[in-house]
Amino acid sequence: MIAITLGSGLGQLADEIRADKIIDYSEIDSSLKSTVEGHKGRIVVGELDGIRIAAMQGRIHYYEGYSMQQVVKPFKYMKDELGVDKLILTNAAGGINESFSGGDLMIIRDHISSFVPSPLIGVDLTAETGARFHDMTKVYDEEFSAIIRDEAEKLGRDIKEGVYIQTSGPNFETPAEIKAFRTLGADAVGMSTAVEAMYAHALGIRVCGVSCISNLAAGMSGEPLSHEEVQKIADMTGEFFRTLMRNVIASLKALDIKE
Repeated sequence: MIAITLGSGLGQLADEIRADKIIDYSEIDSSLKSTVEGHKGRIVVGELDGIRIAAMQGRIHYYEGYSMQQVVKPFKYMKDELGVDKLILTNAAGGINESFSGGDLMIIRDHISSFVPSPLIGVDLTAETGARFHDMTKVYDEEFSAIIRDEAEKLGRDIKEGVYIQTSGPNFETPAEIKAFRTLGADAVGMSTAVEAMYAHALGIRVCGVSCISNLAAGMSGEPLSHEEVQKIADMTGEFFRTLMRNVIASLKALDIKE
């Protein structure tokens, strides 16, 4: 089964699913509740364009006060209980690459997660995966990323590619931090996704990711940053982003038929 995490601007896609099951995160762990505006905190399971999927309508964030182990619990549930083996991660992110503009989409080629705790700390997946130490050389599936690139091209839209860096939040970064992140090779920054990708990859789930560049990062535009502005740009990009994701889901499903 294909799962998709619906970041800012994509939540409406869950409303288009012919749902037969809705799982609140609190049913997975009674302590889990999404507290961010626009994040409903549930998994919607059903059919989208005739394809059975699981859509995370909102996510759990580290900055909400949860441990990293709590943040990734929904992904373990989706693998074990729903049979998820493919995962599309989406988010709204700040653009660090100076060639990016608000409204651009970026395929996540790789990530930097060194500024937040690993979700694998204290977790031993040896019995399930055969390994305690997990290779992160290719977290983002190259075949899946190529599909995203091809589907964007079919829609006549240029799509960027780059490295995503996750910070803890909830504060936005300082201009000095953005300069440092650019030096490290980051193209976009956000407060989620990298740890989710790491954990899912360790579980054996094939992962791809797309960021909506909702704003230029601190110090790049001279404008103050706000969650409202991030949400505004993400919503403006939402219609195209939803169309792209529907097409990507159909192409990922076609892989199962070929296999």
